[in-house]
Amino acid sequence: MNVIVERLLDRRGLSGEALEEFLDPSLKRLKEASALPGIGKAVDAIMPFIQARRRIAVFGDYDCDGVCASAILVKTFRKLGADAEAFMPDRFTEGYGMTPASVERLLREQPQVALVVTVDCGITSAAEVKMLKDRGVSVVVTDHHIPPEELPQCDALVDPKTDAQREGAMALGAADLCGAGIAFFLAGALAARAAETGIYGGEKFGAPLLVLAGLATVVDIVPLLGQNRILAANALRAFRSAAPVGLRELLLRAQRRPLVGTQPTSRDFGFLLGPRINAAGRMASAVEAYKLLMEDGREEARCLAQKVDTYNVERKSIEVKMTEAAELQLKDGAADSIVVCDAGGDGSGKRQGVCGIVASRLVDRYNVPVAVAVDGRGSARAPEGYDIHAALVACADILERFGGHKAAGGFTVKEGMFAEFKDAFAAVCAEQRTSLGDAVGEKCHADEWLEPSDLTMELYDDLKALEPFGEGNQEPVFGLREVALDVRPLGENGKHLLVTFPDKRIPRATWWNRGELVEQLRAAAFRRFDITFTLDIGDWGEEGPHLELRLCGIFPSKTRP
Repeated sequence: MNVIVERLLDRRGLSGEALEEFLDPSLKRLKEASALPGIGKAVDAIMPFIQARRRIAVFGDYDCDGVCASAILVKTFRKLGADAEAFMPDRFTEGYGMTPASVERLLREQPQVALVVTVDCGITSAAEVKMLKDRGVSVVVTDHHIPPEELPQCDALVDPKTDAQREGAMALGAADLCGAGIAFFLAGALAARAAETGIYGGEKFGAPLLVLAGLATVVDIVPLLGQNRILAANALRAFRSAAPVGLRELLLRAQRRPLVGTQPTSRDFGFLLGPRINAAGRMASAVEAYKLLMEDGREEARCLAQKVDTYNVERKSIEVKMTEAAELQLKDGAADSIVVCDAGGDGSGKRQGVCGIVASRLVDRYNVPVAVAVDGRGSARAPEGYDIHAALVACADILERFGGHKAAGGFTVKEGMFAEFKDAFAAVCAEQRTSLGDAVGEKCHADEWLEPSDLTMELYDDLKALEPFGEGNQEPVFGLREVALDVRPLGENGKHLLVTFPDKRIPRATWWNRGELVEQLRAAAFRRFDITFTLDIGDWGEEGPHLELRLCGIFPSKTRP
């Protein structure tokens, strides 16, 4: 193994048994599904409905995690002989998770429903669970979000974040499962129980479910450690042979070239598949993405993949316009302050679906917490070190609804109180920034400072041992000091930045979405710079696969002592 990779592993505190487990995230290390706290009671509650073939509705969120989790459980229920169908709320008219409106629609559309199993939602929906129970519908809640003080009074509950289940889940390395990860464990426990009791004796069907769980694990930005790392790593390995045909068609369309023999990467999950699945729920209905994951016919899957991809194109267009509108609202010095923008304008419901992406773009640009709302409903994002959920809790008196975790959250502001929310959110985030001190702010940071001669395919290949990258296991950032560079715009309207180097040992580099820096860097062409970057592989031109750099930052070099 490359000595640079060895240093990276050591710096991440990995040694002994922990290092062995990290480098070998095989399925043999996956815990028994029944060991996850709450799973046994959930299986007990669900099995009678499977056996009696009474209608089971899987109530899922409209993002990639919720869609994948819904597909996992519906596929499982149907394999075991149950009458099951998914239900997803409408982002524009019903909002996130279980609301009175979404529950009423569920009961209208599926009047025969006897059991509702939530995935990726439900922990904050005590009132809505009571609505269902009052109508004679049994409810099992599976979620991974931070619970409120009042838990839903349901027939069974699985949420590793609850006080009763946190310790046991932590012992398993499963405290940070996403919604689809929990659904995968529940599916495994249900299949095992069905086999034990003679209800099911067919072939194993876990591989496609594993792909869905691993995809959602990467996309939902949960820590890729412990059981999450195993799910994500094996989902990538199994993708070519086991992924639902709709996912394979969607990746083929996203890559815009024939699928090669190598397995996809976590970047393919996070930046190609995830945004497209999310786009259906943002632009139209998550049901379209759900159908894509459930479809078995290749031609129909190809048509659905094209449709979902079209939603993503539309999402990108709206995102650009909203980001531009939001930045126009920022005052001078916004990079040093908390930003809250109402990026509405035309009142388009589709704009609400893009709030989270716009917030993420502004976080990347200004490195401060950002909340973006349309007509009082929106999303918040924050850089590392901040706690968005805590910030929203502090604003609870101003909000109709809210939820989320440290890095991201959603909210609805009480009518006429957006200005109050803006001030309160800014104040609490300012307090967090003060407590963080030097932990935030743009810095020239690299995990390893390299020499140009270190940039080899050997280093890139050895870094694969650290995959999959994501939250909690970030892709290593490297740096070079005091380099000369040439820049030019890249892509449509010069959106991106292409950098080449007089030192030919340094591969060409791309800085995505930073094309506006071209003239500024050209004006300083006489200077030398420190650059930070991650490694990538390019396959353009006649030279075949070759090393490229994906820039994270360019900083004027400082004279070193």
